Amino acid sequence: MDAVRIDGNSLVLPGGVRVRFIRTLRLPETGTHPLPPGLGEFPVRRVEDHAETVPAEWRARGGVMLPVYLREAMWLSFGASEPAALQVGVGKVCAVSGRPWSSRLGRRPQNYVVLPRQPWLDGINSGKGTVRQFVAVPLGLGATVEGQVTGEEVWGGIQLQTFPLKEKPLAKWRAEEQRRRERARAMQTHLSAGPYGGAPPAPGAMPAAPAMAAAPGGAPRSAPAMGLGVGGSMRQEVYQDDWRAGSWADEPAGRVFVHLVTPPEWPRITGEAPPPSPVDRAAYTQAGLPWFDYYDQDGEDLAPADELGAVKPVGDWLGDDHEPWQQPCPNQVKPLGDLPGKPVQDGDW
Repeated sequence: MDAVRIDGNSLVLPGGVRVRFIRTLRLPETGTHPLPPGLGEFPVRRVEDHAETVPAEWRARGGVMLPVYLREAMWLSFGASEPAALQVGVGKVCAVSGRPWSSRLGRRPQNYVVLPRQPWLDGINSGKGTVRQFVAVPLGLGATVEGQVTGEEVWGGIQLQTFPLKEKPLAKWRAEEQRRRERARAMQTHLSAGPYGGAPPAPGAMPAAPAMAAAPGGAPRSAPAMGLGVGGSMRQEVYQDDWRAGSWADEPAGRVFVHLVTPPEWPRITGEAPPPSPVDRAAYTQAGLPWFDYYDQDGEDLAPADELGAVKPVGDWLGDDHEPWQQPCPNQVKPLGDLPGKPVQDGDW
């Protein structure tokens, strides 16, 4: 497998796949909500750069790490220069199918998302046209997706693995993409000479992620392990693969293990201050700041995974700590749609 690298706070996997980990507002655990905003990126660091201060099992698994607060929510933002199949695991449980982690792609049920069609993933595929939000919780309570699906909490963290297209479908896609770009350039040239003086976005271009709102030393020891449980439900589709069967490579091109670090441990491991505590949800909504709704008219939603539909939110395990919820006004929900560093060391997992 090829190397995974960090570029800023983005993970760059083989095939031009980029993954960012975005801080966000935690949703109420009842009702169904629009997509919450991005509130900045989690900082991402290589495990091997802090080999003397991370736990021994992290060194063995390699990968990267990021700091996350108890019950803090996140979403994953995706980008890809060419089509790719990306597997997302939460404690080595597939976030799409609910099945155990696998080094192979599966279509029945589908155990991956297809890039660039899937621009982001905010949670597990647990409902029809909805997902349940990723929320950080400690291992050992049984509250993680891993604990509820498998009955054990061994791995924690997030696992990512990418598969490129095979040579023939990739060559065909590249030729079609070249023709599309040529048509777009021709259209831009034509319109720039006309009365309106500008061209529309290129057909099929993916929208950007939601706009961001304003928003030391010591010997290694066993750090408090964190995994992902679930919070509230939101309107988001996980799109079905519309490539022909057999289009994807048989073996992954790259993979990475993402460890979740508690903020008190982050400065001890890295020597850096942790991010500020999460933004207050009610204050954000009362300020009139935007929420989002995404729709792809050509995309077909995957059926929810039975294993994931039974996962209970973290409030059932830790108690409800939500303040009274203020629903965003309709004009706060913005429609979206038909809109290199050193390599990361992989390990034994």
